[in-house]
Amino acid sequence: MPVTRVIFFRESDGSVPVLEWLDELLKRSRRKPWAKCRERIQRLAEFGFELRRPLADILRDGIYELRAKHGRVNYRILYFFHGQNVAVLASGLTKEGKVPDAEINRAVRRKKEFEQDPVGHTHAEENHDGQDEGRPQNPGSEDRPQ
Repeated sequence: MPVTRVIFFRESDGSVPVLEWLDELLKRSRRKPWAKCRERIQRLAEFGFELRRPLADILRDGIYELRAKHGRVNYRILYFFHGQNVAVLASGLTKEGKVPDAEINRAVRRKKEFEQDPVGHTHAEENHDGQDEGRPQNPGSEDRPQ
């Protein structure tokens, strides 16, 4: 089974919604949920389209959700596929009931934007020698606490 490349969607203004959401979890001392979300991203990289409930599910319009829970709080990362082996993380949220339509609609908009300009909407990080490179297979491993 081929490994799925996981990348983070970047808005036109340069912001990276999922990374910002994950950073906010850490700022609010939500280390265990952050780790669970990171583990789900790893699973997505390993299993791609084959990832299923309880870890992932399809919502609608080509938008999927990574599912994590800590205590009574549900954490979701919405994503979509670009081709066979690329998954694009579009947004992150904390939810109580079902995923709000507004969040799914936002992910659908980001999917359309990405399809129009994949390079412009792909987050790239600088590696240690100052060179830009795409998001690694193991997202967040270099710049996030263990």
